Amino acid sequence: MDILILVIAFVVILLGAELFTNGIEWFGRKLELAEGAVGSVLAAVGTALPETLIPIIAILAGAGSEASHGVGIGAILGAPFMLSTLAMFVTGIAVLMVAKNRARGDDMPVDTKVLAHDVRFFAIAYAIAIGAAFLPLDPAWPKWAVAALLIGIYAWYVKGHFEDDPDVDAQDLAPLRFRRLDPAGHADNPDVPRLRVVNLQVIVALGLIVAGAFFFVDAVEHLSTTLGIDPVILALVIAPLATELPEKFNSVIWVRQNKDTLAMGNITGAMVFQSTIPTVVALLFAGDAWHLNEESRLAFLSAGIAFISTAAIFIPMARSGHLYGKRLLLGGGLYVIYLAIIGASLAGLF
Repeated sequence: MDILILVIAFVVILLGAELFTNGIEWFGRKLELAEGAVGSVLAAVGTALPETLIPIIAILAGAGSEASHGVGIGAILGAPFMLSTLAMFVTGIAVLMVAKNRARGDDMPVDTKVLAHDVRFFAIAYAIAIGAAFLPLDPAWPKWAVAALLIGIYAWYVKGHFEDDPDVDAQDLAPLRFRRLDPAGHADNPDVPRLRVVNLQVIVALGLIVAGAFFFVDAVEHLSTTLGIDPVILALVIAPLATELPEKFNSVIWVRQNKDTLAMGNITGAMVFQSTIPTVVALLFAGDAWHLNEESRLAFLSAGIAFISTAAIFIPMARSGHLYGKRLLLGGGLYVIYLAIIGASLAGLF
C-alpha cells in the first residue's frame, strides 16, 4: 500500500510540477525577463518545487519527529546530488543524440557566462551550507546566521539574472495548459494568455505539489520502517530521483530545440536554489538533524560527490569557453559510484 501511495504521490507531484513550470515560464514572459532569469530562476524554481516542498513539509509538519526530519534532510541533500550527477548525465545523452545534426557536434551552444555565474553561486552557497553541519549543536544562533547568509546569497543571485536584458519571446514557450479556460482572452490573442489565467495555473499547480508532497512524506516514513532502511538514505535516493524528472524532461526538450542555455540553466539554477532555500529551512527548524556525525556521514558524502561532479564538468568549461555533451556523462559515473557506496553500507561491508 505504501508503494502505491508513493506512486500516486509521484504522479500528482510531477503533474503539478509540469503545470507550474509551464505557468511560471509564461509569468516570466509576461514580465519580459531575460533567458537567464527564465531558465535559471523561474523554470529552475518551478521544477525544483516538488523536491523543495517535500523536505519543508517533512520538517515543518513532522511535529519534530526524528523520522520526519530524516526524510527532510535526505531530500535536501539529495537534490543537489541528483542535479549535479544524474541530471547532467541525462542531458549529456540528449546532446549526443542530436550532435550528428549539429554543425558543432556535441559542443553545446550555451551562454557560458550564465552557467559560470550559476556554478559560482552554487559552489559558494553549498560549501557554506555543508560547513554549517560541522557547527556544534549548541548554541543554535550560528546556524541561524548561516541561514540568513544563504538567503542573502540567493537574493543577490536572483538580482543578477533579473537585471539582464529580456530576450524570451512567446514562440520560445509551450502553450499555456490552462489557456482554454479563458475563452475570451484566447479568442482575442490565442498565442499569449492573459495574466489572470497564468496565475490560476500556477496556484492550481502549487496546490497539487503540496498535496502530493504530504502523501509522499508519509509513504516514505512508513516504507523506511517496513524495510528497516534509514529514512535519510531512502529520501536522499528516492525523492530526488522522482521529483527531478521535470528538470530532466525539460532539459532534454530544450536540447532538441537547440536551446542549450535554457536546458543547462534549468539545472544549474535549480542547484543554486536547492543549496540555499531548503537548507535554510533545515538550519532554522531542524538544526539538530543538519549535523555531521557517525550516522549522517553517508548522507553528507553525497555533497562531496556533488562538488566533484560540478568541478569536473564546469571548470574545463570556464577555462576553454566550451561545454561538451560528453563531459556531462561524468555525472552518471559518479552517481553509480555513490549508489555502490550506499549498497555496500546497507550490506554491512563498512
